[in-house]
Amino acid sequence: MAQRLPILYNKKPCYDIVFAQSFEGLWEELSLLGCAEKRLCIVTDSKVDELYGDEVRNLLEGRCLKTAKFVFPQGEENKTLDTVRTLYRFLIEEGFDRKDMLLALGGGVVGDLAGYAAATYLRGIDFVQIPTTLLSQCDSSIGGKTGVDFDGYKNMVGAFKMPKLVYMNLSVLQTLDDRQFFSGFAEVMKHGLIRDAVFYEWLIDKMYEICERDLDTLEEMVMRSCAVKKLVVEKDPTEQGDRALLNLGHTIGHAIEKAKNFELYHGECVALGTVAAAYISWKRGMLSMEEYYEIRDMFVPFYLPITVEGIDPQEILRLTKSDKKMSAGKIRFVLLKKIGKAVIDHTVTDEEILEAVREIHFSEEDAHE
Repeated sequence: MAQRLPILYNKKPCYDIVFAQSFEGLWEELSLLGCAEKRLCIVTDSKVDELYGDEVRNLLEGRCLKTAKFVFPQGEENKTLDTVRTLYRFLIEEGFDRKDMLLALGGGVVGDLAGYAAATYLRGIDFVQIPTTLLSQCDSSIGGKTGVDFDGYKNMVGAFKMPKLVYMNLSVLQTLDDRQFFSGFAEVMKHGLIRDAVFYEWLIDKMYEICERDLDTLEEMVMRSCAVKKLVVEKDPTEQGDRALLNLGHTIGHAIEKAKNFELYHGECVALGTVAAAYISWKRGMLSMEEYYEIRDMFVPFYLPITVEGIDPQEILRLTKSDKKMSAGKIRFVLLKKIGKAVIDHTVTDEEILEAVREIHFSEEDAHE
């Protein structure tokens, strides 16, 4: 039996997150949105298409006016305006109009790109998120933030566009490769750190079941993680205030992501950025030394990095200044007052950032000391 979590926008029902263990209930949910009278375009990447593209398309064939599928090459490097342009042309040639709908089938790259296309094609058409990675299920598919990278700068072009539905088939998490799965776990851990200390402790207690990908444990984990994000985005849907708390680890994380030319996964960079933010929080006396080291070391059993090689701290500092989270010339940083309580800070200095980056930077000199 699928479970539901309603998301409100301006205190009114906006869309539901549906938690299921297969794709079987997808058409029933789409039919409630009037999709029998719509053209539907599945937007996905090459890897997800191989796994689930035909299965989802077969569920839709003959039940709506038309089913089309747009597939672009897998990878963050393809989350660009050039790919969006190709999608626009495809939709035009396939006759899609404002009454039709896009279905974003894939991870964060697919959801961000398809959502941005939906926000801008014909000044906006409806779309549905069908996230297939842990990161997209727990984070990027929820809340209506869409966007693409621009000249390597993360999510610099985007729009707020709420989906009509988020449909999660949790069984797909069991087929993710290990690196992709644990990359997504960084965002789960982040939700506990910023808002829910009890959830954070639950993640530690359930470490074995999570790593073994027990399906019932994963369902509870995803639902609890989504519940945290729901509280934050409902309070501040367009990131004017508290929603920025969701950026814990992202300022330095995005800079590392670019500096490493996207060789590291997004969640891996978020883990590194979270360690750096926790380090600054400790040095400011907000966290105890024990809390800092616990936060840092808790990423290790989930196969997430706490150090990184081959970066220049000065370059990371420079890249943080070009991040979209800059506000009035100052970096909007998220720090931890305690586990389960994050705060937004505009006073983090260049020296603090450099010290934190050096804390997570592994160099040959370190190895020989």
